[in-house]
Amino acid sequence: MWIGWIEFDILLGDVQSLKEKRSLIRPLLAELKRRFEVSVAEVGDHEQYRRSQVGVGLVAADRAHIVEVLTAVERFVAYRPELELLSARQRELHSED
Repeated sequence: MWIGWIEFDILLGDVQSLKEKRSLIRPLLAELKRRFEVSVAEVGDHEQYRRSQVGVGLVAADRAHIVEVLTAVERFVAYRPELELLSARQRELHSED
């Protein structure tokens, strides 16, 4: 069994409140979950209205599937016009490690 995850550090565009931040982050999380069938959550910078940390994870039988899905997720997030992807950290781990 392989476990993979990716963490994104995101800068949001012209956002002036936490309410505006939620209006951008919630649809992003829902679309990632729907499109890629992954687990996803905002995992940091909860009180900063222009920054967000988002984590995406999945479990699969082989590493190639993990890499393929996480690469597609990163590409999807990177091309969102309403946000700027500052960094992405990806990791894969085998259950026997």
